[in-house]
Amino acid sequence: MKIGKNKNKVSTEFNMSSMTDIVFLLLIFFMLTSTMVTTNALDLVLPKGKGKTDSNKNVSVNITKDLQFYIDKNQIAKEELESKLLEILPTEQEGNRAIVLRAEEEVPYKDVIYVMDIANRNKIKMVAAVNPK
Repeated sequence: MKIGKNKNKVSTEFNMSSMTDIVFLLLIFFMLTSTMVTTNALDLVLPKGKGKTDSNKNVSVNITKDLQFYIDKNQIAKEELESKLLEILPTEQEGNRAIVLRAEEEVPYKDVIYVMDIANRNKIKMVAAVNPK
């Protein structure tokens, strides 16, 4: 009788393919969740609504209940809003231009429409931010 090689030999090699799959899944998870984090430039009481605003890559226009206008954290006069927005958002990026409108609950409707009209005239996309809670 001939004794051959042992067929139950355990391989000592380590396969890294499952480890790399896990690393890539974690990388995708953290990339997606990090873009959902919003930075609040001002402490505003936003109206309630269902949805989430991604404002990390856009210009934020803030209106306080005292009718003070801000672009990001910089306070500006209402009359200067359009010129400052066009200064910040150049026309060569026309398809990618967007602003996030963050108006407090007590802000009159006409002031919100004023900002929406500026965005519409200049072909700027606009998102109204709400408090998701």
